[in-house]
Amino acid sequence: MEEDLAEHLKRLEAALADLELRQLFAGEHDTEDAILTINPGAGGTDAQDWAGMLLSMYIRWARSHGFDVRLLDEQPGDEAGIKSATLEVRGDHAYGRLRVESGVHRLVRMSPFDTQHRRHTSFASVAAFPDLDDRIEIEVDENDLRIDTFRASGKGGQHVNVTDSAVRITHLPTGLVVSCQNERSQHRNRDSAMKVLRARLYDRAVQEAKAREEAAKEGLGENTFGNQMRSYVFQPYRMVKDHRTNHQVGDVDRVMGGDLDGFIEAGLVLSGGTRRGPERAAEPGA
Repeated sequence: MEEDLAEHLKRLEAALADLELRQLFAGEHDTEDAILTINPGAGGTDAQDWAGMLLSMYIRWARSHGFDVRLLDEQPGDEAGIKSATLEVRGDHAYGRLRVESGVHRLVRMSPFDTQHRRHTSFASVAAFPDLDDRIEIEVDENDLRIDTFRASGKGGQHVNVTDSAVRITHLPTGLVVSCQNERSQHRNRDSAMKVLRARLYDRAVQEAKAREEAAKEGLGENTFGNQMRSYVFQPYRMVKDHRTNHQVGDVDRVMGGDLDGFIEAGLVLSGGTRRGPERAAEPGA
């Protein structure tokens, strides 16, 4: 009976935690699916490898929640990692959860690409956009677009793509560039790329409106030193710390495995939600 009660209590605690989290979704588009982009910053090959690690982390997080994850575009790095990636994440309040992940993420570790095994600091930026698709009231003039096609990169052998099916769209007035190579059809890649472009243009318009109201407020910040919103330290100690909320976790491997809910909840509280009950204590660290 004691074991049975403990199991029931565990399920009740999980249900209560989920209910408390839902109280934090106050954004206009929090119920929508999400488009997530990841780009390396300062740090060369280490930064590209770090961006690839973040991509894996978010895919693990999404799958652990039963979300549908679709890789719209991935540009491999020169030696390791990625030059850029775009994910579509579909699930319960996907954008509401991921919007607080937007920002510059910093990695500190002994570089596997340094023959002297020195400690390096790398950066990558993450940006989340609501997937509003055709509901986005953004007019895009075809004359403002430059559309290029190219051969999709990927595995060789039977998976090699021998046609120019990948699509890159440049929005000339803003300089925004989006690409998609996930589909084998050029037409479907173009549709996906246009969806991402509309989402980014919508987000740009929202951010510009906020900037006019709050002149002191900046966006993600430069993708380099001094602008990170979260640090992932592998050496000389092990710690993941969010500099906005002060939420920290000592188990770096657990975080890289996709356990981000504590950081997301703390970010939602900071962004204006309210949470019932006592705050969870941050894990001790160095």
